[in-house]
Order: sequence, then C-alpha cells, then structure tokens
Amino acid sequence: MCLGTPGPCGAVRPRCPPALPARVARAAPAAAGAAPAAMSRKRLQLLAESLSRSTKHFSEGEVECLIKLFDALLARSSSHFAVSGFNRTVFRDTLYAAFGMTDDVVLDRVFSTFDKSNSGCITVVEWVEGLAILLRGTLEEKIKYCFAVYDLNGDGYISREEMFQMLKDTLIKQPADEDPDEAIKDLIEIVLKKMDYDHDGKLSFADFEQAVKDENLLLEAFGPCLPDIKSRIAFEERVFPDTRKL
Repeated sequence: MCLGTPGPCGAVRPRCPPALPARVARAAPAAAGAAPAAMSRKRLQLLAESLSRSTKHFSEGEVECLIKLFDALLARSSSHFAVSGFNRTVFRDTLYAAFGMTDDVVLDRVFSTFDKSNSGCITVVEWVEGLAILLRGTLEEKIKYCFAVYDLNGDGYISREEMFQMLKDTLIKQPADEDPDEAIKDLIEIVLKKMDYDHDGKLSFADFEQAVKDENLLLEAFGPCLPDIKSRIAFEERVFPDTRKL
C-alpha cells in the first residue's frame, strides 16, 4: 500500500509503505483520504513524469511515492499554506525523524534552501527537488547546497561570523576551564588557511568549491547538513523498498 493513498502504486512501480518513524508516520492515516482529493491519478502520473525528468535522480515510481509522502505530511500541517505546501514545523519534524537532524540553525537553513520560492512553505515540487539533492545529489549539487546552507545571510560569502554561528552548536563542549569561543575562533582560522584561496578573510563559492574538490571531507566543514549514509539508505528502503528490484 502506498503511504497516504488507497491502493498500490501500480504494477511496475515500487510500493510505498510508511516511510518514516512513528512520529511522522502517524500522518499517514489522515492522508489516506486526503491524497486522492489533493491530486487525481492522471495528474499524479504527469507530475511524477515531469519531476523524474527534471531532477534526474528519481524514477517516476519513486517520485510518485515521494508525492504520496508529501500528501501525508501536508495533512499534518495546520498552516494556512496547507493547500499548497507544509510549514517549517512539519519540515523540521520530518528531517529530525528521518535523518536525525537536530541543529536549529541547520534545519532553518535547510528549510530555506528547499523553499526556493520564499513562500514560507514547501511545495510538492520543492520537496522532491530538495530530496533529490539530499539523497542522491552529485558532488557539484551538494557543494552548491551546503554553501547555501552555510551562507546565512545569502550574500554569496561565508563570513567568520557565519562560521562561528554554525560551529558553536556543533562542536563538542570543551572542559570548563577552556573558553569555547576562543577554541571556535582558533578553528575558524585553521579552516580559513585551508579554504580561503584568495585570502580575503571569507569564503566565496569559488573558494568553497575548490576546497571541497581538493578534499571532499570539507563538504560539511561547518556542521552536518546532509543525511548520513545509514539514515539515507534506511529512508529510501522505507519509502521505495522495491526500487532495486525493478
């Protein structure tokens, strides 16, 4: 049974069982009646076909299952945007339940990177396109995504202040006799020496891109904003477990 809709996804498409841990999967019963009203079968197929072409990372069947999950999450949203997308709270709860993301600053920035229309809600297109990068993006796509997350004010640079804000909640707490702020500042200087190719005291996209291509481990230098491989695989297995058999 597809999550959030009566009936199977179709003979040649993967089944869509409950995709998330219980806190989010509870949305499924409410969505069971909502999904057909939200989108006709024909429109669902057309949208899935279009998104599978534009994202390039999902099959039509996989996109259909992600749309069904979107409808389930939409049913949980109390926002006035609910007719077109779900709100920040539902998005944060979903990423926490699915991928264990807990950092408030990171979650807010990930929401903003998904919400390309700046509408304050995540539409079905933004949902699928965002997950395509999170789950199966190329290195180049992930570089652009991570840079956008870390560029808190959107000015095209990652400043010392932004690095500090990102790192202060992700580093392991130091002993009480050490100044954590000073430790973070020291780390920032080390990072800049390694990544600031033009030596202007901040990271441009070109700096960040070159540094990550030289050393892939620097992709999440300022805090985890991508699912780890274990949670990514688990999410995919719950959402479309039969994909590898097709």
